[in-house]
Amino acid sequence: MSAIPPTALRRLPTAFALAACLAAALAAPAAMAQQKIEQQMSAEQFKNAGLTKLSDTELSNLNAWLNHTVDAETSKAAVKAKEESKHERTGFLSVGASKEPVVARLNGSFTGFNRGQTYVLDNGQEWRQEDNADLPGVRTLESPQVRITPSIIGNAWYLSVQGYNTRAKVSRVK
Repeated sequence: MSAIPPTALRRLPTAFALAACLAAALAAPAAMAQQKIEQQMSAEQFKNAGLTKLSDTELSNLNAWLNHTVDAETSKAAVKAKEESKHERTGFLSVGASKEPVVARLNGSFTGFNRGQTYVLDNGQEWRQEDNADLPGVRTLESPQVRITPSIIGNAWYLSVQGYNTRAKVSRVK
């Protein structure tokens, strides 16, 4: 009988961990399935809801409908969460971040552009001006609408204030 090489012995814990992960992944869809309604409710709740009047076929159809509804709602929630995450990363250097323009209102007064100034938007985002753009003689605006658009090439973003053509290069800080 041959001895097990030491390198194979060192790989055993990894192999067991990999096998456990694979087993869990294969079992996950079954575990995620919606429990039958009669298992989710107490006998009293089941009776009070009038479900004891259903035939086995009707109860089976109700459970199938509930499973379909849960699956559909879960899928919708996953898509919504992915989109929200994508928009949450707008302006940051990250894979999958949205390149859609940001249209929002500036919190507070706007008196012009200044390098290093931070602009806080009503959606919670904060952007800092990176260039020397300025708007001499601008009148004070209260909570003006702004539009932040990405450059065609690269990861630069530009802020413009409604009513003005000048844009300032900005980067997202929050």
